[in-house]
Amino acid sequence: MSKVTKRKHVFNEALWDDFELPKENQTVVKLLKSVGNNLHEVTTPSGEVYLVSMPTKFRKNIWVKRGDYILVEPIAEGNKVKAEIVNILNKDSIKYYKQCKVWPKEFEDKQEIKTNTDEIFVNTNRKHQIVIESCSDTTDSESEADSASDSDKK
Repeated sequence: MSKVTKRKHVFNEALWDDFELPKENQTVVKLLKSVGNNLHEVTTPSGEVYLVSMPTKFRKNIWVKRGDYILVEPIAEGNKVKAEIVNILNKDSIKYYKQCKVWPKEFEDKQEIKTNTDEIFVNTNRKHQIVIESCSDTTDSESEADSASDSDKK
């Protein structure tokens, strides 16, 4: 399978609308930060913080960022890395989990507070420019007539 075909299948699987509810050994966690080497620090609804690994099928195909919710499955080997990512949850899957009442209540309050304006990036490096346009047509035509009469005098 080529890279493009693999990427297409993994991306379609992540966006698939046929959502599955988490199994008894899977949990929903919130991503806190990426620590490198495809390891991510997450927090559980109870507040426990640990590392999870990203499987090879997701690497270089799907990216996650701080604040994303993911579905993880615990792994037996390892003391620091306690789980592996099973699925990355998008807005639609989160909505489905809430309808089925499997969404953790600890994450529900924080999710509803976030608004669309929080996601807008504001560039603070540039000064804001205010453009004032005149609405009156008579002043524009008078100023053009004045400039034309000035050019006739020369």
